[in-house]
Amino acid sequence: MSNGKYLGIWVPVIAFLIILTVVANVAISIFGSWVNTQLGEGTYTIETAEGTEDWDTDYNEASYDSLESEQEDAFALVEEIESEGVVLAKNEAAALPLASGAKVTLLGRFSADPVFGGAGSGSVDTSTAVNAITGLENAGFDVNPTAYAMFESFAADAPKADIVMDDPAGSTYVIGEMPVDQYTDEATASFADYADAAVVVIGRGGGEGGDLAQDMTDVPGAADERAQAGEHMLELNQDEKAMLEVAKASFDTVIVVVNASTSMEMGVIQDDPEIDGVLLIGSPGQTGYNAVGDVLSGAVNPSGRTVDTWSADFTQDPTWSNFGNFQYSNVDSVNGPGYFVQYEEGIYVGYRYYETAAAEGFIDYDSAVVYPFGYGLSYTDFSWEIAGEELGGTDGDITVDVTVTNTGDVAGKDVVELYYNAPYTAGGIEKAEVVLGAFEKTSLLEPGQSETVTLTLAVEDMASYDYETAGAYVLEAGDYELRVQTDSHTLAEGVEPISYTVGDTIVYGEDNPRESDGVAATNQFDDVSALFSDTAEDGKIVNLSRADFAGTWPTAPTEADLTATDEIVAAFDAYDAAAAAEASDAEMPVTGAENGLQLIDLRGLDFDHPLWEDMLDQLTVEEITKVILNGAYNTDAIESVVKPATVDLDGPAGFSSFLNDAYNGTAYPSEVVIAQTWNKEIAHRMGAQVGEEALQMGANGWYAPALNIHRSPFAGRNFEYYSEDPVLSGEMAKATSEGALTKGVYTFLKHFAMNDQETNRVNNGVASWANEQAIREIYLKAFEIPVKEVTGEISYISDDEGTVETAEVGQMAMMSSFNRIGSTWAGGSKALMTDVLRDEWGFEGFVITDFNLYGYMYPDQAIDAGTDHMLTFEPFKVLEDTTSALAVSNLRTVAHHMLFTVANSNAMDGIAPASTITYTPPAWQMWRWVITGGVGLIIAGLIAMVVVRVRRRTAGAPEAEVTEPVAETVDA
Repeated sequence: MSNGKYLGIWVPVIAFLIILTVVANVAISIFGSWVNTQLGEGTYTIETAEGTEDWDTDYNEASYDSLESEQEDAFALVEEIESEGVVLAKNEAAALPLASGAKVTLLGRFSADPVFGGAGSGSVDTSTAVNAITGLENAGFDVNPTAYAMFESFAADAPKADIVMDDPAGSTYVIGEMPVDQYTDEATASFADYADAAVVVIGRGGGEGGDLAQDMTDVPGAADERAQAGEHMLELNQDEKAMLEVAKASFDTVIVVVNASTSMEMGVIQDDPEIDGVLLIGSPGQTGYNAVGDVLSGAVNPSGRTVDTWSADFTQDPTWSNFGNFQYSNVDSVNGPGYFVQYEEGIYVGYRYYETAAAEGFIDYDSAVVYPFGYGLSYTDFSWEIAGEELGGTDGDITVDVTVTNTGDVAGKDVVELYYNAPYTAGGIEKAEVVLGAFEKTSLLEPGQSETVTLTLAVEDMASYDYETAGAYVLEAGDYELRVQTDSHTLAEGVEPISYTVGDTIVYGEDNPRESDGVAATNQFDDVSALFSDTAEDGKIVNLSRADFAGTWPTAPTEADLTATDEIVAAFDAYDAAAAAEASDAEMPVTGAENGLQLIDLRGLDFDHPLWEDMLDQLTVEEITKVILNGAYNTDAIESVVKPATVDLDGPAGFSSFLNDAYNGTAYPSEVVIAQTWNKEIAHRMGAQVGEEALQMGANGWYAPALNIHRSPFAGRNFEYYSEDPVLSGEMAKATSEGALTKGVYTFLKHFAMNDQETNRVNNGVASWANEQAIREIYLKAFEIPVKEVTGEISYISDDEGTVETAEVGQMAMMSSFNRIGSTWAGGSKALMTDVLRDEWGFEGFVITDFNLYGYMYPDQAIDAGTDHMLTFEPFKVLEDTTSALAVSNLRTVAHHMLFTVANSNAMDGIAPASTITYTPPAWQMWRWVITGGVGLIIAGLIAMVVVRVRRRTAGAPEAEVTEPVAETVDA
């Protein structure tokens, strides 16, 4: 064999082995965090220093000895949440509860194919969840098996709506109800044997990455062939209407169960005298259908209240024309076209619009609204009485004591809602007719039993944000009304409004901040507000105004709106890290110092304690960069300061993991159901129970709760968010975060901010345009409450004697959003991330981006703005600048935020000062090194063999003969 042929065989083999080894190792390096979750993460062995062995380092003690025992209680809590979250919306002639042991028929494909949650990061594992038939049977009902089997068989093969994350073309927009002409004769005949009641289940799902269809015949993915022209996804379709007709013709009692975590057009059902009852059950999670059965049977008295306004005609909502797909005609940036959405309705979202429009005579409330915000019925009756009130000064609180008495025949809980009405002047600061200020839920009251609840409202919270004149919050002089109501529209019977007078207008400007602010709230979004006007002038967007609802009614974007200004076009350009560094006056900080501090030494210390500076001096640029660029569902270890790695998990309905099924936890009801409880105590218990699960799983952070606003009922991710109201949302999030904090879990409030639609969310970041009053009063308020008010207590070692003391901590984490605030990406907005979040609100924790896979989400821009961590893998994202004084200063700052959070979390359990931590790689890493080394030896051996063989052949070969070429003739 010649040398050429010999090399021709072995060189490709050697090249293939080299390429395979390099590619495999690069891939493992990139996806190391994910591979760890699949194959094992290794172990950290903590070795305590001599003399510290007996110190108490169990900073967060688990209440369970196994995940299985924890989940038994978690499943019970899911059922309890659902039992308090079910809203009894209609109950004609006391049709509910049904008699014990009643023979009932479930109707509808969703009776056999429930919507347990939603798709995307808010999804949960419901493979073992209690379904509808089991839940009703567990409640004692005899359920028609023949009809159920028919729907189950149909649902197994018939498509239904399926939102595929960020793939509109791959999504399916189909209701999927079974046509009545396909009902089998056997099933229809079985109705007579199970005729005590028909329980008709109407379902709608949702998912991350796609919105619900406003026109079922015009969708980006697979359309519903049975849809009528102009039909939208949240009205009853022809098959559902036909099913209801069958139910009414076949059963004397018809109950409709709405299995959806978004509002629907329910007027046709509510107004139908032959439909006896309606339950709004949301998405019930793991065991929630047991509670639905108990509500139907009367074992549980429903006490849920709506969290959105259920209007009669969604096309008449002020958000209808400005939700969806709108593209600039002149943006062609490095990251693609530009998309936008205009919040022309301003502050008039949900009940704020409907209550105000009714008060101004613009709408007939009874025909426009089916179920008000905060509405719900009960199987018993309650009476309310004002037991006392304290009307503090303008720098204090208003408290109203309300005594609630159960005047009915069965035990039940009630919700007391306090709204305020602020004085309004036409043409002045926009103000809604009523705004929710506070709420409380009673305990279970037996018949005849009373309880007094106290509702507290800070006077400064009644101020309105005046972005046009004062550039600050303003509490205008005049008479305010405090209204104790059963919902956003209805005053409690016999309870008169309470008057509160503000003598002189108060401007909470730079010299007079609100009590709750670190620095005064002043205009931070002038570039966003600049697009709006109260009148049609200069081609600006007209805000909806209470002074003239008809004349300022929102319209779809015009041709002028589709043309971005030069400033907007420029904002879509790539971020220039070099220019930012050149313009900065930052000084180069110290790095790599040997100060001998460990992270545990800083636990319990204030954020601005001097020791933090010494700790931060120890870090290197390489260490910090590695941590922040590999932030997907974890924070990496930093050996130099003995920082352990952390595990951070999704999602708002309980732990869900795209990485490893072992991290899939209990499936809780959707946040809509949690909010429908109007019970802060039960939200706190949920947070604590998730915290217990975290201790069993080894998790430290939780990407939840989610706080975006139900601006439109068509938002695909509404199931993941609480409500249309920021106060209800903020209070529920605060309670949940405080619950998790009791077990050392830091929660990431998300998605900060204005992530209120899914359409175009990652297409270069949809630009969300709203005036600053709406931004602050509606879209930031839900985040503001937990950031300012969450408190928790942690324990720490305070001296070299092992003394245990406690310290107070607050909200410690936040997740930014995909969208832009105006034309600036939210995660790269210094106005949002630093000026508002940190300076005004006093946030000291760390902020992570949403999944940072997209070009417009620049890490350099993020860390300069106040975002700390990239939810991504290196090298999918890189820092363009790691050497300038600005870049290194920013890296130091983000490390401070992240380390402060981790230091005060359960990640430090078991670690005492002066401990050492030894990392033992997982077995797969050992095999990786062995295999890599083995392949390397094989490659080296093959190369050596080839070299030796070639040399031998070359040395022993005879001198080649030179011959003259012979010409050949080839036929053409």
